Amino acid sequence: MNVATTTRTAVLLGVTTALALTGCSTGNSTASTSSTTAAGSASSSAAAAPCTIGMSQINQTAVFFTQMNEGATAAAKEVGCELTIANANNDSAKQNSDIESFVTQNLTAIVVVAIDVNGVLPAVKAARDKGIKVVAIDAKLEDGSVETFVGVDNSKAGEQIGQWMVDKGLAKDKTYGVVDAKNSFIQNQREDAFRKVMDAAGAKYTQSVSGDNVQEKAAAAAQNLVTAQKDLDVVYTTGEPATVGAAAALKPTGKTKIVGWDLTKEVIAAVDSGLVTAVVQQDPKKEGEEAVKELKAILGGAAPKGFIDVPITIVTKENVEPYRAIFP
Repeated sequence: MNVATTTRTAVLLGVTTALALTGCSTGNSTASTSSTTAAGSASSSAAAAPCTIGMSQINQTAVFFTQMNEGATAAAKEVGCELTIANANNDSAKQNSDIESFVTQNLTAIVVVAIDVNGVLPAVKAARDKGIKVVAIDAKLEDGSVETFVGVDNSKAGEQIGQWMVDKGLAKDKTYGVVDAKNSFIQNQREDAFRKVMDAAGAKYTQSVSGDNVQEKAAAAAQNLVTAQKDLDVVYTTGEPATVGAAAALKPTGKTKIVGWDLTKEVIAAVDSGLVTAVVQQDPKKEGEEAVKELKAILGGAAPKGFIDVPITIVTKENVEPYRAIFP
């Protein structure tokens, strides 16, 4: 997100497990920028290269993104990079401005968590034209536009959760609607892939409503959906704000159940109550770590990996327990 003023913040992180996670985007926050400078050990070749990284983040209210920031901050401390995180606050124009600011500051590398995967390309190209290395997290940019993409194959994951529904007998002859974020390219991918699998298995799609990656809007959209479409069996949510919003709008005792993306404390409670059947869980902290380490390696002369896959987990009542410590 964009902010005119930056502050330096020393971040001490505790024990991180392989389950450290995520989700997609949320609501409004005042613009803010934080910077972390860290000195650590790295390989001799990588350590010799300057490593000043600017991270353009979508927002700093969604748990998904704050965990991603934590992972990036921890990795910067470990490998000896200076990290500045700029908060775009869900505004693609501000995100472009943030990236342009990183270029004028002569940073050596940039991490982009794109709001608009097409709209961000000119700013990314301008950075690379200046010799700045760029890695994308979460939202995949056009092939060849960045050194490496770190994250989930969103279309594949959408298919996975759709197939999970089919295998559990929750697709054929079931009616479903979607709470999505039309302004999010990756959430559109998640929706399209899920719908393709569900419809092929005999489910009946009704309609989609957009929460615009804002929890309050998503709750209202979910309420409008179930009001317009009586007796839905399933509401599919494509990101954290939509999942939290739908859980707030629906009753655990009702017929309609939620299947979607990204855990939070509220979503875990909805899993416990039976309102949420399954959640696609990402690992945003790992994504942040991998992005910074990849940039450090590239700056030290390593060849870009191109794609670093961070696998998903489908979380249900049966395997939710370990996530409680992550979302207390």
